[in-house]
Amino acid sequence: MVTKARHCDFDPDDDIQSLWELHDELLLSDDPEGIPGGGSDLLQLKARIATKIFDECILCERRCKVNRNAGEIGKCGVGESRISSEFIHMGEEPEIIPSYTVFFSGCTFRCVYCQNYDISTNPGGGKKLNPEEMARMIEERDSKLGHRAKRIADAEISLPFARPFWAKNVNWVGGDPTSNLPFILSTLTFCRSGLPQVWNSNMYLTRESMRLLDGVIDIYLTDFKYGNDGCARRLSGVENYFDTVSRNHLLASEQCDVLVRHLVLPNHIECCTFPILEWVAENLPDAVINVMDQYRPEHRASEFDEIMRRPTQAEIASALKRAEELNLSLTG
Repeated sequence: MVTKARHCDFDPDDDIQSLWELHDELLLSDDPEGIPGGGSDLLQLKARIATKIFDECILCERRCKVNRNAGEIGKCGVGESRISSEFIHMGEEPEIIPSYTVFFSGCTFRCVYCQNYDISTNPGGGKKLNPEEMARMIEERDSKLGHRAKRIADAEISLPFARPFWAKNVNWVGGDPTSNLPFILSTLTFCRSGLPQVWNSNMYLTRESMRLLDGVIDIYLTDFKYGNDGCARRLSGVENYFDTVSRNHLLASEQCDVLVRHLVLPNHIECCTFPILEWVAENLPDAVINVMDQYRPEHRASEFDEIMRRPTQAEIASALKRAEELNLSLTG
């Protein structure tokens, strides 16, 4: 809503460098209204830049540089944005539920143990929606908007154990939402809802994508998986993991609140869990962290001996003890 209030004028056909210069000028401006008399706004400008990035896609740190506007497909496999599912989620962290989650098909990672592999490995699955349709669906989940939605919600309230209809926020997830950034920004340009925006991601974004999210996202719900590049390369097929993801956590913390998730993997306490907890304690002392014990061997996990089982109680206890020693704020 803040970015919508920052007015500007731009030609959609301007080169991307000119659009970036205007973007940064508006983002850093002390004037909350932007450029007086402008017929466009900062959010529309962000959406246009994101669409232009598709000419040589660099939304994630793989930097495939394929022309997605011309139908080329990068390593994420995502073509047009497709929604695998959307619903009010009651299984997220207590601070953010009920959360209106939008699950995108496809992912920038290739995690061998992915719990949502049916979504992440099938970028052509789900349904195609246009941004206007998605915007209306968000508005229906906003308690301040929509009489039809209110009638449905009132009916549900009378049912025992009914799932809430209203949401506290919009939760962009997947797979991973990064490949769908133009769709998300475009959706928000049409959306009247003031619901907070949650970016639920593996955080393997480029600096450019993080700049586009600045001023739009209210909470980063991050997935900090590995404490080193070797584990990331072997289990998720990505390079330069730790530098990229730690950098983006710092950028995120400059923008808004950060809620860090770390899934404890069996036999990865020393190499991954401890380094991540220690990094968070040193660099994001005000962040909330969820040390998660939900790992189960799924997808291709049976091909990797050390992750063929669930974490032991001793491993989970060790992770929680280290988090407590580091005075981290725990949730979940």
